[in-house]
Amino acid sequence: MGTSSEGFYLMKRAILLASGLALAVAGLAVADTASRNSTATPALLANVKAGTPTRMIYELEAKAYVLFIPATGRASFDVAMQPDNYVINSRVKVTGIADWFVNYDMVLQASGYTRGDALKTYSYVSQNRDGKKNRKVNLTIGPDSFKMKAVPEFGNLGDPAATTKQVLKTNDPITALITFALEPRAPGADPCGGPIRIFDGRQLTYLHLKNAGKKHVKTDAWSGDAIECHVTMEKVAGYKKGESNKDNLSGIDGPLRMWLAPLENGVTVPVKIQADTDKIGKITLQARKLRFEPIVMEEAAATPGGG
Repeated sequence: MGTSSEGFYLMKRAILLASGLALAVAGLAVADTASRNSTATPALLANVKAGTPTRMIYELEAKAYVLFIPATGRASFDVAMQPDNYVINSRVKVTGIADWFVNYDMVLQASGYTRGDALKTYSYVSQNRDGKKNRKVNLTIGPDSFKMKAVPEFGNLGDPAATTKQVLKTNDPITALITFALEPRAPGADPCGGPIRIFDGRQLTYLHLKNAGKKHVKTDAWSGDAIECHVTMEKVAGYKKGESNKDNLSGIDGPLRMWLAPLENGVTVPVKIQADTDKIGKITLQARKLRFEPIVMEEAAATPGGG
């Protein structure tokens, strides 16, 4: 049963990374639309800062086969952006028969400051339930220092460990991906963009994206010529000795691949994400939900005298 457990482990890691990347590029759809309209600041964040709070709802479903057993997973994201601050709630869970083997459920929350052209982490909490293992990480990043508390504690913080100077240039995993998506893009810039600098309380990682051209893609939701982006990892700090500078997610053979669909409304959405693994073959993710909607401010919605 060891091989199947390893296979499910690879699947959950691929779901976590790939879904975060898809969320980033889904947000990039809005920024890219704004750049085509030659605005210097992404329309979404500009509108939020101007007093139009916005929520982004995104959900991905993953499928793979482990020893002929169908394995599925789901990642959901709720991004609420206010003029001065934001909150991101996310959940990544292995579902179906696969849940019998790994019982993986990760709940994430990030919050921080909304700026004119970016989001900046203040607080990040991850609750990881992985079978009998259960760890909670609390991370706070200030203007000149950071604090991290893990329960139970990590055995070590890696070799080398991340430094304060390095951490201050990063965001937590989900904020980093979102703010990358919403940063200003120069007209004609590579739609894949990058790098993305991520710190999760222990591991410091840079994600590099490379444009691989256009390919015809056919899925249940969309068919046509899509932009292909290849994603590789640079393990900077917080990993085991000897792991740094390896450019692949553990167990994944080659880069993670994403196909971005340019829709008629000017939005560019990841319709398919795929990773080749050395244990279970291909893991494929497809978007199930993607929408943007206004947030009704409590002050505006409340009636006089109401709470």
